[in-house]
Amino acid sequence: MNQKTSRASDFIPDRRLAALSLAALGVVYGDIGTSPLYAIKEVFGSTHHPVPITPDNVLGILSLILWSLMIVVSLKYVSFIMRADNKGEGGIMALMALALRPMPADSVQRKLILILGLFGAALFYGDGVITPAISVLSAVEGLEVATPALKPYVLPISLVILIALFLVQRRGTASVGTFFGPIMVLWFFTLAGLGVISIAENPGVLQAINPLHALRFFETHTLLGFFALGAVVLVLTGAEALYADMGHFGRKPIQMAWFCLVLPALLLNYFGQGALLLRDPQAIENPFYLMAPDWLLYPLVVLSTAATVIASQAVISGAFSITQQAIQLGFSPRMEISHTSGEQIGQIYLPGMNWTLLAAVISLVVGFGSSTNLAAAYGIAVTGTMLITDLLAFVVTRYVWGWPIWRSFLGALPFVAIDLAFFSANTVKIADGGWFPLLFGLAVYLLLSTWKRGRDLLKSRLEADAMDLKSFVESIDESVMRVPGTAVFLTANIDNVPHAMLHSLKHYKALHERLVLVSVNILDLPYCNDARRVIVEQMPNQFWQVTVFYGFMEQPNLPQALEWCAEDGLDLEPMDTSFFLGRETLIPKLGSELSLWREKIFIAMFRNAGSAAGFFGLPANRVVELGTQVVL
Repeated sequence: MNQKTSRASDFIPDRRLAALSLAALGVVYGDIGTSPLYAIKEVFGSTHHPVPITPDNVLGILSLILWSLMIVVSLKYVSFIMRADNKGEGGIMALMALALRPMPADSVQRKLILILGLFGAALFYGDGVITPAISVLSAVEGLEVATPALKPYVLPISLVILIALFLVQRRGTASVGTFFGPIMVLWFFTLAGLGVISIAENPGVLQAINPLHALRFFETHTLLGFFALGAVVLVLTGAEALYADMGHFGRKPIQMAWFCLVLPALLLNYFGQGALLLRDPQAIENPFYLMAPDWLLYPLVVLSTAATVIASQAVISGAFSITQQAIQLGFSPRMEISHTSGEQIGQIYLPGMNWTLLAAVISLVVGFGSSTNLAAAYGIAVTGTMLITDLLAFVVTRYVWGWPIWRSFLGALPFVAIDLAFFSANTVKIADGGWFPLLFGLAVYLLLSTWKRGRDLLKSRLEADAMDLKSFVESIDESVMRVPGTAVFLTANIDNVPHAMLHSLKHYKALHERLVLVSVNILDLPYCNDARRVIVEQMPNQFWQVTVFYGFMEQPNLPQALEWCAEDGLDLEPMDTSFFLGRETLIPKLGSELSLWREKIFIAMFRNAGSAAGFFGLPANRVVELGTQVVL
């Protein structure tokens, strides 16, 4: 294995901490960092339950924004949830794998955790589609503030920018983050500067630091306050991406960037917009851009557009990480995965996922047409994922960390209550666009769960017809012709004879002189130590059993891993070794454990899954595939 690769969670030298923090700004904080473009506007100017612009209401909303950021992002995600990492990896799939570890097989608790984790991941994909659309649209719409004549060009310009963003993904988050980092530094300083100038003209807005203003707002406007939560949650979008992108940069750089720059800049800008509204309520047309002087408007539109492009990067990178975890954990078909960094193993690029997201984003932009329309769709996916994260974190603290039940319950209760309030407030927007992330999430959940159930069903069908390996080996005698060379058979169960081996014997009337059965096991840890990489066991008649272990964030490379077998007496000569794979042709069956329509979905996914040879890094000129039919 390449000893130079390291996890983001490993020790970070001081000289690299600043560079990683800068890169983290360019990847992780783009989403939450561009919320000032539309959050305040949606609270006070939305067509859905707008909050009247009065001094008390402005102070109440600003107080609510401040303490939401402090409790949900600073306390919950940055300080607590990021401690619930799975050996350095974050995101809801990694958290689900961590929560599943102590659960008995086939238990009700395990099934419930699987449902929560998969649906949370599905909602995250919904967020990954909406974020690029609303972020870029909201920035380019600043051109309308400069001159209404540019309004017809907002949609085409947004589409061009989004397409360009997805085209550069193949360069990897390291190079993208390094390029975007300095831009985000300028962006956050600009946010802070605009806020400070506006606050200086009306310093009374700083009273909103007192949480009593938020409480009084709810006391005075209970129902309106509930509806307002559906817009206030826009300041929290991107919090889940902090956790999902943790494996790209590590916990410490993300925490440093948040507390040293991102949080202060966001709060100053939100308070600056509030001060502007107190001076001029008509500024609700676009409070972010109207804080700036006229001469700064066009440069600010350019900078905002760049920042919103970066905002999209956070959820795109998170979607790549979540997809890789889903593939390794058995919830998604194999896809091509490219590693884009020789130093940080978590930095990856998935072409198939990249183009799928682009197609969905383009459809969304064309379908909704404006950031105001998209704002109604935003929130459901974010708050749903945050709520599921709370529940999984409770399981981790109780059953993995071993906290007493009262401590886990009391620790999770405030976060669950807050996120449940945000989620409930967003449910009233389902008819106005909130249906999209729910529908999208349900579709992704259906695919993930169908693939997992289908793979389990296929495995049981193959094992039902399998022959015991030990008996087969003992039955091999001199009458079976043995040809020179080594044959490696990939199999899910090394205690059974692979179907490919039986077909090989049937067609060729011979076996290789050395036969190696290899099974690849994916652990519920993100990475596997080289000392645990392979287990080798020799059997009679030159049969060998090899089990290879990988973490769910690692990309398998079987030829490289099999080199470790030489220490146990199994020395494989690459040019004298052939790899045999089974290729199943699936046939649907009425009355199966899986409904017919889901069988057909699974068969379509199975047929279009990536090549096993490519996924395991096998040399194409040494691979032999033998087919068989399996009735589901």
